[in-house]
Amino acid sequence: MEEKTLANYKRWLNSPLVSEEDKEILKNMSSEEIDDAFFQDIQFGTAGMRGIIGPGTNRMNVFTIRKACIGYARFLLSKYTDACSRGVAISHDNRHMSREFTLECASILNEMGINTFIFNSLRPTPELSYAIRYKGCCGGIMITASHNPKEYNGFKVYDSYGCQLTPNKITPLVDIISKLPDELSVSVIGVTNKGKNVVLGPDVDDTYVALVETVQLNPNLDKSDFKIVYTPNHGASYVNAMRVFKECGYNVTPVLSQCSPDPDFKGTLSPNPEEPKSYIEPIKLAKEIDADLVCMTDPDGDRVGLACKNRNGEYVLLTGNESAAILLDYILSERKKKGFLSNNGVMYNTVVTSSIGKKIASSYGVKTESFLTGFKYIGDRIQFYEEHGGPTFEFGYEESYGCLIKPFVRDKDGIQAILLYCEMALYYKKLGITLDEAYHNLGLRYKFHKAKQFSIYFKGSSGSEKMNEIMDRLMEHPFHELL
Repeated sequence: MEEKTLANYKRWLNSPLVSEEDKEILKNMSSEEIDDAFFQDIQFGTAGMRGIIGPGTNRMNVFTIRKACIGYARFLLSKYTDACSRGVAISHDNRHMSREFTLECASILNEMGINTFIFNSLRPTPELSYAIRYKGCCGGIMITASHNPKEYNGFKVYDSYGCQLTPNKITPLVDIISKLPDELSVSVIGVTNKGKNVVLGPDVDDTYVALVETVQLNPNLDKSDFKIVYTPNHGASYVNAMRVFKECGYNVTPVLSQCSPDPDFKGTLSPNPEEPKSYIEPIKLAKEIDADLVCMTDPDGDRVGLACKNRNGEYVLLTGNESAAILLDYILSERKKKGFLSNNGVMYNTVVTSSIGKKIASSYGVKTESFLTGFKYIGDRIQFYEEHGGPTFEFGYEESYGCLIKPFVRDKDGIQAILLYCEMALYYKKLGITLDEAYHNLGLRYKFHKAKQFSIYFKGSSGSEKMNEIMDRLMEHPFHELL
């Protein structure tokens, strides 16, 4: 164990600020656990911070959140002369400590003179992005760890456009945070004119939901013979999604054992739509009621997973690449039929997304721009073209089950997506086509594409070193071909 790691551990163990409960946790840690919790400060990357909840410099806790929030406040105050009055919108999902972290952030920002806008309870990530724009805030904070296991939480920061910060914007913020004292020593320098904390009213929900419902392309399709099973995976999307389904006339049966906001995700084997085991309970219910479609949102509501009933009555999982490709074709086809497909349109994706999307877009005369992984690049480009002129946004997506249909939000929006996915499945059912067949038909038109993702985890300082070594070798000796 390195000296720095041990010094960090002792500093926490001897600090009067650390609770006795946390000190007991520290005393019972193994050497490996101490190393993982203290070998570094939790990294503030291009999407903010994300990590395991608990005591330690490499953990999500009130102290590490406080330091990050103080840095973010200083960043906003240096960037916007009207930061205090415009304020910051804050939301959170269902995870352990999410509400506590939200209130801690609001308190810090208020102490530093910045107004805050929080919801009365959990809300999905896309609604946070919308709230920033709706209230004219200078920034936003989302407390979430997305689809990660229950032990995790996170701190994501947004710009005034409701978009996560791109590297060129986040570098000054990271620099500010790096110059602050350690997480136990850093303190808030209060001001005389404190900021106010405002609990947002129902108008934010109402206007957001109303805009979500405008993504429909064929809202008058007969829905009487179409059954949907939906699960929010214990997350933040249940209320919004069920409201949208009801107002748009869909027959939806929720997986009741997965609807309550549960930080332990007791009703599911995984809250991640990319994991096949997350579909076990929803598909079980779908078989009982003979549903046409199973759909789920991840805990913070920015991604959607689908399982469709095939010709044999079995339920087939669609990958993010597959479902988004079908949706892209449906959107462009219907917009073209209705006469509002732009003659200067653009579709955005990432460099790790299947190339079939580009082929589909091209067939409709729509350009494709691809970015590094992270929807922040897509949101940033939407804003750039809005300000400087450029092609019209038609669709944006990543292979990891996230997409954006209309840019009143500048992040992935699972509520928009789930509504249009259901409409799309209903549309194809009317044509006698299942969604897996719809994707097969795309393969006939654009050649067949298949992708599979593998996740490899590296724990602790040794894991971090090994990961960096592997990436360094790949950068120095890149693959020229795959066998």
